[in-house]
Amino acid sequence: MLNNLDLGNIWSRKLLDVLIQAGLIGALVVLCFQIFSPFLTLMLWAVILAVTLYPLHQIITRKLGGRQGWAATVLVLGGILLIVVPIFLLASSLADSIIDFVQGLRDNTLVIPVPPDAVVSWPVVGEKLHAAWQLAATDLPALLQKLQPKIGDLARAALGYVAGMGGSMLAFLFSFVVAGIIMAYGEGGAESMRAIHRRIVGAERGDAFTALSTATIRAVAMGVLGVALIQAILIGLVLIIAGIPYAGVLAIVALVLGVAQIPALLITLPAIAYLWMGSSYETTPAVIYTVLLLLSGSADNILKPLLLGRGVDAPMPVILLGALGGMVSAGILGMFAGAVLLALGYQLFMAWVADPSEADATSKTAPANPAEPA
Repeated sequence: MLNNLDLGNIWSRKLLDVLIQAGLIGALVVLCFQIFSPFLTLMLWAVILAVTLYPLHQIITRKLGGRQGWAATVLVLGGILLIVVPIFLLASSLADSIIDFVQGLRDNTLVIPVPPDAVVSWPVVGEKLHAAWQLAATDLPALLQKLQPKIGDLARAALGYVAGMGGSMLAFLFSFVVAGIIMAYGEGGAESMRAIHRRIVGAERGDAFTALSTATIRAVAMGVLGVALIQAILIGLVLIIAGIPYAGVLAIVALVLGVAQIPALLITLPAIAYLWMGSSYETTPAVIYTVLLLLSGSADNILKPLLLGRGVDAPMPVILLGALGGMVSAGILGMFAGAVLLALGYQLFMAWVADPSEADATSKTAPANPAEPA
């Protein structure tokens, strides 16, 4: 028989083996994360795109006689043409606006035009708006002169941001390519996700969590982000064609408003006012651009019924916080990925809290009348 000393030595060796194994696994995980972290946001967004577009990919696959690779290629090329190219145009406009603004600050040539007298006659806000506009137009040169020492740092930060936008756009383009590869092997990926969920939450709830994850990703990506992105692209393209200043900036603002479920007319109505009061357009072009801006600003009313099939149960503040936090941490890709991930995390957490097996066990053991013992 083993004495206490021998048992202690055996347990010490086993504990040391476990600690060494855990340490090696932890080190491997840390190293893998460090290697993969530069591509984390890109890969997350590619997976989200693949999950969202997979039903459409299957429809195209059936049209092409079951050719998964060809269907993925067609879908990726269509996405690049309809989504990525307009985003590149808007990003270029945004970069030009930032550069012109910074150049105007640096050279002290930034000028705000004096407001038209007709602004005073606007109902409710006319007088206050005219006074604020007049103050900005008359006092801005003096203010810029005082801020000249700090403008150099602002210029360097802004130009660095513009340089980073190019990398974000390339990452956005590459994410479509990666999503196409994932969709081409969609069946194997779906089975892997089911296996992961079964391993994490058990065989009984694994499939349910997989279905919940898929539904949440598609609902947020299509019904919220998809609607906001398409509407922002439409508004931005109309603003660029109409020659309205800072079109790229206004498109980004429209995108954020769309994610927050705030009407984009807050962007298009002032743009329409500029067309009629602050530009030199003839009546016919002004009418055409006004109609286009009104249609693009109201496009969400048409897109939501088409793309938001069954809605999303995650509260809108969760989606908005995910989008803003992702944009701050990882740029434009982080905005989309962050909104989906935070909504997905919320849904999975609430599903885990509302465990039906625990509810059934509680109902079986609880007394029929709370006032009586079981």
